Amino acid sequence: MIDSAQQMIETGRAARNAGDLNTALEQYSAAVEALRATDAPLRLAHTIRHVADIQTSMGHLAEAEASYAQALAIYRDDPATGTLDLGNTLRGYALLREQTGDQAAAHAMWSETLELYRKVGVQAGVDEAERRLAHFETGT
Repeated sequence: MIDSAQQMIETGRAARNAGDLNTALEQYSAAVEALRATDAPLRLAHTIRHVADIQTSMGHLAEAEASYAQALAIYRDDPATGTLDLGNTLRGYALLREQTGDQAAAHAMWSETLELYRKVGVQAGVDEAERRLAHFETGT
């Protein structure tokens, strides 16, 4: 089951890189369903996060919000969650919250994202989070 999910993910990644978001979403969604039948919660959460990213790119904001919330819940529930995985999920979710006008939630998520990226030393992530947080301070 995990091998077939991985094949779907690879097909979805190639489609996404080629700009075919419909196929990418289909493939990643199918991989999510396959992974639900396994005992691989972190792989499932990672794949759901990619579904959310694609949904956001397609403008399916309500669906993306549900997907980010699900991925985040899985990650927060699993002590083996990697700091970078959690940071990347919060980053996408924060961007979505900005788009939907939930500035308070976006600010809180960016604050947590900043700390996570600092922990793992991802300077590009630190820089982005700092810029986003500054936006809340200046309103620009």
